[in-house]
Amino acid sequence: MASLKTRGASLKTSGARLKKRGARLKKRGAGRQLHGGKLAYAVLILFTIGSLFPLVWTAIAASRNNTRLAETPPPFWFGGNLFKNLEIAWTDANMGTALLNTLVVAGTITVGTVLFSTLAGFAFAKLRFRFRGLLLLLVIGTMMVPPQLSVVPLFMMVAEFGWTDQLQSVILPTLVSAFGVFFMRQYLIEALPTEVIEAARVDGASSLRLIWHVVFPAARPAMAVLGMLTFVMAWNDFFWPIIALTQGGEPTVQVALAGLGRGQIPDQSVIMAGALLGTLPLLIAFVLFGKQIVGGIMQGAVKG
Repeated sequence: MASLKTRGASLKTSGARLKKRGARLKKRGAGRQLHGGKLAYAVLILFTIGSLFPLVWTAIAASRNNTRLAETPPPFWFGGNLFKNLEIAWTDANMGTALLNTLVVAGTITVGTVLFSTLAGFAFAKLRFRFRGLLLLLVIGTMMVPPQLSVVPLFMMVAEFGWTDQLQSVILPTLVSAFGVFFMRQYLIEALPTEVIEAARVDGASSLRLIWHVVFPAARPAMAVLGMLTFVMAWNDFFWPIIALTQGGEPTVQVALAGLGRGQIPDQSVIMAGALLGTLPLLIAFVLFGKQIVGGIMQGAVKG
């Protein structure tokens, strides 16, 4: 009984100390939201203006005509030809088909890259098998090979399969990336404890259930980041699609834009209108899913 009283007294003493410590921290401003100073806001405003200027200038150029764009100084405000130039770009470049093709290509590449890179990254990070280090070294080594060296043999393979001017010729060669495998491997080494995998195995989880219920939830933040980067890269890819596809067949946005505004004097305003049409889907996607993307990045930045 005496020991219980002594224990209770010590708990009261500890509680009083914690209250005093909390009061001191409150006086020092602990727990308050931090606010940036005027210099921080000025720097952020400058960076925001610098980031938005190319997009705004594209819209301004798309709303003018070729003659006005050639004058000095160039225009710095919107004109009245925006919708006319957008209509010309949409018709001449077959932009509807190009946008749909690019959405299919970029979406398929994104899903495939995220899925295969996560599975391969998990294998290299947590599974034990022969020649694991050598295989990982070979995967990383492919990142050092310039893509221009593989164009000729890759095009010969595509022509042999009869895939020229078809979307699978652009999708399949980029369905998985060495960067994605390495990125997911590095993330899963820290984010997925080995004890969790062993506990799931003890509970009788199969490999498929382990991947679905353990690996994918742990890798979700990195998968979101990799998916965002892959989608943007696939949407903006120009080098290989311009070789494998034609403007009159199944073009992507970048291939369609390559033939826009051609003539003795290229119509820069129409070209800018086409570039604006090709950029809008990315902006809409970021507006719709920006919070989820940033939330995934921040979730991956918090440990424990």
